[in-house]
Amino acid sequence: MKLSREEAEEFLAEVHVGILSVPEEGRGPHTAPLWYVYERGEDVICTIPHTAKRATLIPRAARASLCVQDEAWPYRYVSVEGPIEVIGSRTHEDLVHVAQRYLGEEMGRAYAEQVTWGGLLIRLRPERWLSEGVTATSDLPPCGVELPEPTEESRSELGSVP
Repeated sequence: MKLSREEAEEFLAEVHVGILSVPEEGRGPHTAPLWYVYERGEDVICTIPHTAKRATLIPRAARASLCVQDEAWPYRYVSVEGPIEVIGSRTHEDLVHVAQRYLGEEMGRAYAEQVTWGGLLIRLRPERWLSEGVTATSDLPPCGVELPEPTEESRSELGSVP
């Protein structure tokens, strides 16, 4: 079942590891995971190492796609596509902000203190949205077994992504 735009934006704003796909001439898109920050109605902001292959591809790319997903039942995903650009060098404060989103305040700061590589700050402007969500009552798995709505306990047992 397709998520509403509001549901899709809310899902994208949650903490998920994103998968960024950037065009690579003569090949399929270069696809790799990354951390990102998104607030409803805004652009997606992410930071990448300046040595990453994406760092050379993004300045030449007109557009890119970012996909995020739940890896535990009920499955959901959101994919956004739009213009991408390097907006500057990543500052230490940028890295702290993103790391704390994923690791919490203390661990995020500690992580950022250990990072010695420089990075780039990237902006992706979502123009095209694709989404899908499965619930226990809407889209049943192929086996036709009716599954209960998940609880916080069952989600953690299934290994949901932090």
